[in-house]
Parts: sequence; structure tokens; C-alpha cells
Amino acid sequence: MRHEKAARLLELARMLAASAEGLTLDEMADRLGVGRRTVERMRDAVREAFPQMEEVEDPPTRRFRIPAGLDGIFQAPNADEFAALRAAAEQFRAAGARTRASALMSLEQKVLSAIRAGARRKLAPDLEAILEAETMAIHPGPRPFEDEVVLGCVREAIKSLRRLRFRYEGGSSPGRVREVTPFGLLFGRSNYLVGGEGDSPEPRTFRLDRVLDIEVLETVGSRPEGFSLQAFMNRSFGIYQDEVEDVVLRILPHGAEEAMGWRFHPTQSLEPQEDGDVIVRFTAGGMRELAWHLFTWGDKVEILGPERLRTVMRQELAAAIRAHAPEGNGRK
Repeated sequence: MRHEKAARLLELARMLAASAEGLTLDEMADRLGVGRRTVERMRDAVREAFPQMEEVEDPPTRRFRIPAGLDGIFQAPNADEFAALRAAAEQFRAAGARTRASALMSLEQKVLSAIRAGARRKLAPDLEAILEAETMAIHPGPRPFEDEVVLGCVREAIKSLRRLRFRYEGGSSPGRVREVTPFGLLFGRSNYLVGGEGDSPEPRTFRLDRVLDIEVLETVGSRPEGFSLQAFMNRSFGIYQDEVEDVVLRILPHGAEEAMGWRFHPTQSLEPQEDGDVIVRFTAGGMRELAWHLFTWGDKVEILGPERLRTVMRQELAAAIRAHAPEGNGRK
């Protein structure tokens, strides 16, 4: 028990050292999953161990931080943490995300080089054992395009609040030169730039593998006030943005257990029924991508709404049947 309490105090100290602006008591309590009185006692204990802890006035509340960071003795990573970092890098590499894989491997080398030689020697056998015993299952699908020049320009423009100019080989006018204010990046089966074209604040998506001759302009650009990349993504089931509708699915009893552990959408609710069904509700656009996903559920799912999703599903089913019809009845 004493060891557990010490570990929790060290966890809080690391949080306070990692935050540039500091944390309020409510933020500490939320991150640690404890009550207000408990986190007040923990803060006082951390202050005794780390007297350099500062209080920063932030009316109507107060923030706390450890500005100089923690000594290396408190920060030595363990084998499990290094294994997780290596696994993430290997997953990126296997998926074709070479730039992000290289960034994680560089981070690993920097952290290892900062650790004392004795600690590195103790880590080595445990890390080797974990890496030999674990691997990532790579799902079939397109390898996402990831070019250092394109990503570098987009990130530079985001950090410096400037616009981008590039020739775009996608959309309704392939080859047209676009001037775009970047709002963010979406990584997935394909990678996308999210931004507003010209002076428009309306976010649009641009596939990075279709971006050519990119350059960062001196023209100032910024996100629209209140824009949230996560909220933008939540408008759609996948990447494609269209009309947002209320989706209702019935998962039949032989798929109910799987559905209860499944994440269909960030806005979802799951409602177990007395007959063994599960009703899934969420709000999103992207009906075609949703229909493609529902193919994988086979006879376990029934679409209750919207009607547009039912129509898209019927169209996709008809197209699949035509493509796989007996010879003479399908495509010629």
C-alpha cells in the first residue's frame, strides 16, 4: 500500500513537471481519478518532496507546476514503456508511415542516450524478451502516403500560421493550383490535410498523396475561431463529409457481445434490449463508408435509420452482386 501511494505521488509530480502552464486541483483530480480532498493531500505531499513546486494565479482558480522538471532518477523509463514505443514505431513502419516511424525511433535513441549506462544494461534483457514475444497484427488495406517534404511543409505552415500553395491532382478539377490555410492533419487508411481554401473558413479535406509542388507562403492564415479537428471528424463516420444524420442500428443477439465492446463512433450510445438485441445510436455523415463497414457485420446488423443509409447499403449490395454474378449475367 505504501509503495502504491508513493507511485501515485510520483505520477502527480510527473504531471506537474510535464505541464508548462500548470494544473488546477480539479484537473489533477480528474486525471488521477480521485476526489478533491484526496488530491489536496497529494498536492501537499508533493510540495514537501519537491519544494520547487510553484503556484500560479489563474483567476478564478490557481495552478500548480514544477517548472524545473524532475531529476533523471525519477524519470527512468522501464522496459514496458520502451517496448510500447518500439511497437508503435514498428506499426507505423509496417503501415508505410515512414516519417512518423523515424520520429519515434529518433525519440527512443534520445531517451536511451540520456539514461545512465548501468540502467541501460539492466533494461536490455527485459526489453529484448518483450520485443521477441510481442508483435502487431497488420490489417490489410492501402499503405498511407507519407512524404517528409509534404508533411514538413504542412506542419511548418500550421506552426507559423501561414498558408500553403500546391497543385492538387484530386477533386473536381485535377491539376488546379490551390491556396489553402491548414487547420490540421488526419492520419488513417489515407492521410489528409484539413484546411480552408482561399478565404473560406469552411474546412475541406485534401489527400496528401495528391498534393504536388507544395510550398509555404508568407501569407498569414489561421484556424476559424472555435474550430476543433476532433469535432470536424465526429461529423463523419470516416473521412468523407456529407449530410449529418441520426444513425440507428439493431445488432442481433448473436452479435450483441461483440457490439458491446465495439466503437462505432465517438458519439455512440449502446442500449441492450430485453430480447438480447443491442441498439446502437450515433450522429454522423459518410453513409457510404458506414455501409462498407456494416458489410463486415454480415447478418448481425439491421439498419433502422436513416433511410439514406438503407438505400446506400442496397446499392452497394446490388453492385457487389453484379460484380460476382455467374458468367453471362455480370459485367461483360
